[in-house]
Amino acid sequence: MIELHFAPGNANLAPHFILEELGLDFKLTQVDRSVNAHKSPAYLKLNPSGRIPVLVDGDLVLFEAAAICLHLVDTHPTCGLAPALGTPERAHFYKWLMFLTNTIQPDILMYYYSDRYTTDPDGGPAVKEAAENRLIDFYTIIDHHLAKNGPYLLGETFSAADYYLLMVARFGRSLKTSPRDMTHLGATLEKITNRDAVQRAFASEGIEAPFL
Repeated sequence: MIELHFAPGNANLAPHFILEELGLDFKLTQVDRSVNAHKSPAYLKLNPSGRIPVLVDGDLVLFEAAAICLHLVDTHPTCGLAPALGTPERAHFYKWLMFLTNTIQPDILMYYYSDRYTTDPDGGPAVKEAAENRLIDFYTIIDHHLAKNGPYLLGETFSAADYYLLMVARFGRSLKTSPRDMTHLGATLEKITNRDAVQRAFASEGIEAPFL
């Protein structure tokens, strides 16, 4: 059975959405961050960086949320959550997924954990402000894209990248300009949030409305 190690609302959300969408038989194992269980020897054997999530699929142990998402769609090619390999649509799928994980997520970490990104004991607020400004710019790029090419990242075609978008947009809900308040991005996020798989994942992680 597939096992997803998670903490409520963490980067496990996108893989969790996909697992729910696929209707797979899987087990959720909560990692208690309040006692630093993600830094325990047992967890570090699964993910030496001590970050969440980890997926265990038989003998395969996989960390990094985007890698887990790609594994799930690649092992279920008929699920409809990713375009066919070798197509221009698949290339755009990779583009948006990498934008979300490589461009947006690092600044999410800087925003929430700004003190980790400076040796200046008074430098945290400046790091956080700069990260916030960049994040708003990045979400605006997506908003403009959806205005012309929506309602989803791949146009009319819903994909796993949209689940990843919902996750990283939720991480930005505290920004001075929230993704939910951007006209086109907000509308897309509402559509994704209303999907049954998302509602099931939120419920099983104990996440209550408002979700964004």
